[in-house]
Amino acid sequence: MEKFQFNLKLVKKLTILTFILFFSSFILPKSEKPVLYIIGDSTVRNGSGKGADALWGWGSMIGDFFDEAKIEIDNKAIGGRSSRTFLSEGRWDAIMKTLKKGDYVIMQFGHNDDGPLDDTARARGTIRGIGKESKEIYNPIRKINETVYTYGYYMRKYIADTKAAGAIPIVCSPIPRNNFKDGKVKRNDKDYGLWAKQVAAQSGTFFIDLNSLISDGYDKMGAEEVGKYFPKDHTHTNGEGASYNAEKVVEGIKSLKKCKLKSFLK
Repeated sequence: MEKFQFNLKLVKKLTILTFILFFSSFILPKSEKPVLYIIGDSTVRNGSGKGADALWGWGSMIGDFFDEAKIEIDNKAIGGRSSRTFLSEGRWDAIMKTLKKGDYVIMQFGHNDDGPLDDTARARGTIRGIGKESKEIYNPIRKINETVYTYGYYMRKYIADTKAAGAIPIVCSPIPRNNFKDGKVKRNDKDYGLWAKQVAAQSGTFFIDLNSLISDGYDKMGAEEVGKYFPKDHTHTNGEGASYNAEKVVEGIKSLKKCKLKSFLK
C-alpha cells in the first residue's frame, strides 16, 4: 500500500512537471537571433533595394558577408532621407518598437543633410555641425512648425536610443562621391565625416571611417576605374560598386576592438 501511494505521488509530480514544461513553451519567450538594423540614405539602400535602374546601396549587399543563420539583416535605409527626416517621418520610431538587447544598428547619414531646412522641394536639411543650436521653421512639406537641430543632435539621438534599448550602435562616415581632383577623390573629413567621428567619440560609440576606407581604395583605382561604379551620377553606385563599399564596411567591422558583430561574419 505504501509503495502504491509512493508511486501515485511520483506520477502526480511528473504529470505536474510535464504540464508546466508544455505550457511554458508557449508562455516563455523563445530565443531570438540578434538583428543588424541598417539606417541611412540611398547610398545604403537605393529604391526598393532590388537594383532598379542598375543602382544599389551597400546595405543591400552586406548580407552576403554575414552568416544569416546566426543574425538577421534588416536594411531600413531609404533614399532621399537625412538624419532629420528619417526621424521625423517616424521611421526610427518603427525600429524602436522591435529593437532589443543584443541587436546592432549601423547608421550612415550626411549626403542629404547639407540642404535647405525649409524649401518646398525637400525640407530635409540639418544645421551644420554637432552643437546644440536649433531653429524654428515652418515645414512646407509637412505643413507644420518644426524645430530643426544640428546633424550631431540627430546622430546622438540614434546612438542614445539604441543604447537605451540594450543594442549596440555603430556610426559610419558617409561614403565618398565620384568626385576626383588632381587624381584624388574628394573626402568629407572636414564636415560630415568629421562630425560623425566626433559624435561617436563623444558618446563612446563604435566608429567606422567608411569615407576614408573607400576613398583610399578609390585613389588607388583611379578615376577611370571608379567611374565604372557610377552609371547614372556621381553619388549612386551600381551592384559592383555597392559590393565594393559593403566589403569596406565589413573591413571596418573587423577592425573594431571588442565589437562582437564580427563574430557573425562568414
